[in-house]
Parts: sequence; C-alpha cells; structure tokens
Amino acid sequence: MKKKRELKKILSIFGPAYLVSVGYMDPGNWATDIAGGSKFGYQLIWVLLMSNIMAVVLQILCTKIGVVTEKDLSQLCRLEYSKKTSFVLWALAELAIIATDLAEVLGTAIGLYLLFRIPILLGIIITAFDTVLILALHKSGKRTIEIIIISLISIIAVSFLIEILIVKPDFSEVATGFIPKIANNDALYIAIGIIGATVMPHNLYLHSNIVINKLRIPKDKKMKYNKIDSIAALNLAFLVNAAILILAATTFYKRGYFHVNEIQDAYHLLEPLLGTKLAPILFGVALLAAGQSSTITGTMSGQIVMEGFISLKISPWKTRIITRLLAITPAVIIILIGGTKETGDLLVLSQVLLSLQLPFAVIPLIHFVSSKKLMGKYVINNFTKVFSWFIALIIIILNIKLVFDIADNQMKSGINMLGTLLYGVLFAALLFLGYIFYYPIIKIRKAETGK
Repeated sequence: MKKKRELKKILSIFGPAYLVSVGYMDPGNWATDIAGGSKFGYQLIWVLLMSNIMAVVLQILCTKIGVVTEKDLSQLCRLEYSKKTSFVLWALAELAIIATDLAEVLGTAIGLYLLFRIPILLGIIITAFDTVLILALHKSGKRTIEIIIISLISIIAVSFLIEILIVKPDFSEVATGFIPKIANNDALYIAIGIIGATVMPHNLYLHSNIVINKLRIPKDKKMKYNKIDSIAALNLAFLVNAAILILAATTFYKRGYFHVNEIQDAYHLLEPLLGTKLAPILFGVALLAAGQSSTITGTMSGQIVMEGFISLKISPWKTRIITRLLAITPAVIIILIGGTKETGDLLVLSQVLLSLQLPFAVIPLIHFVSSKKLMGKYVINNFTKVFSWFIALIIIILNIKLVFDIADNQMKSGINMLGTLLYGVLFAALLFLGYIFYYPIIKIRKAETGK
C-alpha cells in the first residue's frame, strides 16, 4: 500500500514537460520547418537539433528553480530586480505571449480552412471564442489539462509518423543535414525563426511554475523525475519538428518547389505530389491539434507572468480575451491588406520576434540557478553555468546579426527612417540586456561588501 502511494506520487510529477513541449510544435514551428525544408532541403536539421539541446538545458534549469525555491521565474524576477526592470521584463514577456498567440490564431484558422473550408478570416474570428473551452479546462485542474495535451500531442506525433512512412525519405541524405551550415541570410533568418519557435520565452516562465507542488518527495527526486520528464517530452517535440522539415524537404525541395512558405500551400501540394488523400488530411488534423493545444498553454503562461511580475491578478477570461484580441488584430489587418498569402510570412515573423525576446528571459534564469543564496546546495556546477551562458551568447549574437542585417538592408534600400529606428531599438535592447546581466552581480557584491 505504501509503495503504491509512493508510486502515485512519483507518477504525479510527470506531465508538466508535455504542457511545455506543446509550444515546441505549435503552428509557428510548422511555418519555420516548412519554409526551411522547402528552401534548403535537409540543411537546417542541425539547427533543430541545436535548438532542442538549448531547450532541454533551459527547461531543466526552469524545473530546478521551481522545485528548489518554490517560486517561478517571473516571481524571482520581481523579487531580485527593481520594480521598473520587472515591469519592462513583464512587457517583453507579454509581447512574446502575443507573438505566440498570433501563431496559434493563424494555425487554428488555417486548420479550420483546410479541413472544413471555413475562410481564414472567419476562422481567425472563431478562434476568439475558444475562451469558453479554456475556462472550462482551467476549472478541471492541471492533471486534466495534461491528459488532454498529451492526447493532442499523440495525434500530432502519429500523424507525422504516417506522413514519413508515406514520403519514404532517404535517411542517408537526411543525415547530411546534421552538418552545421548556413547558406545565406535567408537561411539565417529561418534558422533564427526556428530557434525562436523552439526555445520560447513564455515556456520558461510556464515550466518553472507548473513544477511547483506540495508533494512530500525529496527535492533531489523531484528534480530527477522532472529532468526525465523534460528530456522525454522535448525530444518528442524534436522528432515532430524534424518530421515536418523532412516532409517539406522530401516532398517539395527535391521536386523543385523551393518557395512553399504557406502552410495551406503545403497542404494542397501533398495529395498531387504524394498521390494519396490521406497525407493532407493527416496534415490538417495535426495542425488543428497543434493550434488548440498551444492555445491552452499560452493562456496559462499569460496568467503566470502577470501575477509573477507585477502581482496583478486578473480573471483568466479577461486575460484570455485581451491576449487574443491583441493577436487577432494584426492578423486580420494583414490578411485584409495582403490576403491569405501573407500568413506564412506572418507566422515566421512571429517566431523571429520570439527569438529576439528570448535573451530577456534566459539571462535572469541563468543568474538565479547560479545563485547560492537562492539555490543553496542545488546551485548549478561550473560546466552547466558555462554551457548555459554559451547558449545565451549564441542566441544574442544571432539576434544581433539578424537585426543588423535587416537594418542595413533598409538603409541600402533608401528606407533610412526604418533602418535608423532598428539600429536604435538594437542599441536600447543591448543596453537593457547589459543592465539585467550586471545588476545581479552588482547586487551580490554590495551584499558581500556591505556597501
């Protein structure tokens, strides 16, 4: 009986990472994977692998601070930084959630169009009403949400397993994609989009919160089981993303379709190119599952960052409506102006925006897990610390290069105002990054010296 109770406790720890993993296979991921596969074949698979390694490391660090401190990343930011700094970090986190929600809105709308021929614009409006579903799930508790999410993930995984069996890629060719290579600036843009789509800022806040529980299990065991949970869930997400990219590379790139940027174009091309109606149906079902599952975790993240950063408690339905309206508005405007052909570019852009905001979550995270004051005996070792800062440095350098290249291109095109604005934003962002990096160091020194 005692063993059964202990086993039940252990099993109850597993699940949070699958909520997080949803963000690693949302419609934004699909857009970057399809664009990368159709334009560059298997060349960017190594970016997926690198992003996954980054994600696993960072998500495990999130579970450590949640288990050890019993506070999430946003709460620690509020406690360790000034009010003004916390407010800016909160604003950036909210922008990341809006960018994520934008991808979910578009993905769900595209899925509704592909499966039921509901116009994309109408589909976008319909997504506003998923608030009712979200509220119902919130009342059911985290475990119910975890079961639903795992079910949706299973649908996505099985769908793409069948897709891969249909396309029959040459895995010796696929293996060449693990050799690091960036062909040009377009490849860099998509690579950064992949990083943004994989290592998502709001997931860091979410994961550090949902691992907090009152179970009477030693912290060492909690961290061990959460580590296993994270590795299993995120590697599954990697396999799904790799499957999407491989599907795009095998079906489109190898047949000369190099510019399949739209998810709906990919859907329509699958049947004539593969000769089966099953492929596009599975594709559409998986897309709808991805959009809806991501919506659930996005809502949870919104609540967590608002309460954590600024101690503001707003009912879930209000948070949901505000976030969704902020995501729907640009989607509707762009589609009205440019039509549905712009949805692919909009999805990739949303993921690039996520990547740009990522350092503002990663730097505080590494500081906190490196703090003996916060972590005690569970402080990370030097190797983990160096590797974590290396990950942060890679993300920052790639983002700097991206913004610099875009600004430079604008200047060369004669759009001096936009180019100058981008340079200004880059400079301000670097100053703020420098501040959130040095502030904890200065704070520790003052505490040690008493000055």
